[in-house]
Order: sequence, then structure tokens, then C-alpha cells
Amino acid sequence: MLSTVYELGPKDQAKAIEMLLNHRDLMLQEPETVAAALALFRVKPALGFSDCLMFHLARKAGHLPMGTFDRNLAKVEGAQKL
Repeated sequence: MLSTVYELGPKDQAKAIEMLLNHRDLMLQEPETVAAALALFRVKPALGFSDCLMFHLARKAGHLPMGTFDRNLAKVEGAQKL
């Protein structure tokens, strides 16, 4: 959404998400998971933040290996191409 609606590149998307994480008056659900997803997104921006978040939510829930049809996501340790 940040890339399509606001036309932000990966670096600006990461900056926006980090600002949300560090906002003093805003509470995010699962902030540790969002932070882990942000770290993965910074290393592998081609995945997109939503895939990074989905992966780390699956990890937190104990659902690894996570099956995916996405070739790039399947390269992440803990993901498996279907």
C-alpha cells in the first residue's frame, strides 16, 4: 500500500514503518513482530513489507516452514516453496 498509494520506494517505506514503531502516542499490535519484519524488509526489499510481516507472524505462531508460491520469499530460511 505504501508503494502503490503513496508511491514510496523501499527505503521510504522502511522509514515510515520505523516512524510508526517509534511513535510515542501510537501502539502497534505485535511491535516485536513488526520490527522483525522491518529488519527482513530492509535486507530483502524485493519481498515487500507485507510478505515480511506475514512470514514473521507465521514464525511467531510456530507455523514454520511457511509454504509460499513466491520464489523470493521461498529463499528465506523458514519458508518453503509450494
